[in-house]
Amino acid sequence: MERIDHLLPWGNLGCERQLSVFRFGSGERKAYIQASLHADELPGMRAAWELKKRLTELEQQGALNGVIELVPVANPMGLGQLLQGAHQGRFEVGSGKNFNRDFVELSAPVAALLEGKLGDDPHANVRLIRQAMGEVLDALPEPASQLQGMQRVLLRHACSADVVLDLHCDCEAALHLYALPQHWPQWRSLAAHLNVKVGLLAEDSGGSSFDEACSTPWLRLSNTFPDAQIPLACLATTLELGGQSDTGRDEAIFHAEGILAFLAEQGLIKGEWPAAQFDACEGMPFEGTEMLFAPHPGVVSFLRKPGEWVEAGDEIFEVIDPLSDVVSIVCAGTSGVLFAVERLRYAQAGFWLAKVAGREALRHGNLLND
Repeated sequence: MERIDHLLPWGNLGCERQLSVFRFGSGERKAYIQASLHADELPGMRAAWELKKRLTELEQQGALNGVIELVPVANPMGLGQLLQGAHQGRFEVGSGKNFNRDFVELSAPVAALLEGKLGDDPHANVRLIRQAMGEVLDALPEPASQLQGMQRVLLRHACSADVVLDLHCDCEAALHLYALPQHWPQWRSLAAHLNVKVGLLAEDSGGSSFDEACSTPWLRLSNTFPDAQIPLACLATTLELGGQSDTGRDEAIFHAEGILAFLAEQGLIKGEWPAAQFDACEGMPFEGTEMLFAPHPGVVSFLRKPGEWVEAGDEIFEVIDPLSDVVSIVCAGTSGVLFAVERLRYAQAGFWLAKVAGREALRHGNLLND
């Protein structure tokens, strides 16, 4: 195992932060795994520690067929953001920016570098594109903030990987993942290993989140150069490992072993691994996700649990105003998987309370809630 520590720029006077990458194995192929880019989403960090132990063992056994890079703490900035005991890990408090937005868009500058250089050899094209991605990132001006510097370090490590797993979680949720629709056939196996309940699929969700900053440049470059053989060479996903409180030991071990079994199927780990225990879930268009809101303030009682299939018209939650005695029942407007609910139980204007993934498109444009 090699440990690589990156000193982040723009530390405050008298203190500094570093980002640590653990590299296992060697070879041409590579997987990259990071956890807790939203720093208050800790199930991924817990699973990453199990992965770190297992990857150390596998490397010692000579069982790795390529490089696996692991970043257990992808956001040291957000870990320190506590306000009176409440963790504020989703947004950088100084700027208000979401830690998982506005990653560098690589396709346009890479296309400019490679005009006239790509041909009919897909392997040669992949090497050229990855080299160009590194050159683009290395040529950027000095980062203007610690957040920007941190994001660039993460993307610089991930852009050369064949497989990228960005481990997150929702508030209270069943396991679900986000990916390109073109990659869903490959992700079905990971979904079956982990008992993922739904795959949310989109070519561009808006916001330039980390997984799409890794995967969509390949799609855009293949469209820009239709005569060149450009595979979608970065299989990237945001994998939501349940809810924020799902940091149990057994859960973490299960998640780590499922990820390792998937990487073995991808040819990155040798040996015999258990077959998936579950059926693969359905992939739904991310445009089909319905977000449910309360019609007024009040105490919320959920009537269905994350992971359940619901039909349009089913009651999802009730909102009670104990002063006026107004009680409102909020129902699903689409049939699909209720995959996440808000952990707070007080309804406020503009804050979603439940998410249902359906089969029919309901929204367009920017699909991510900030």
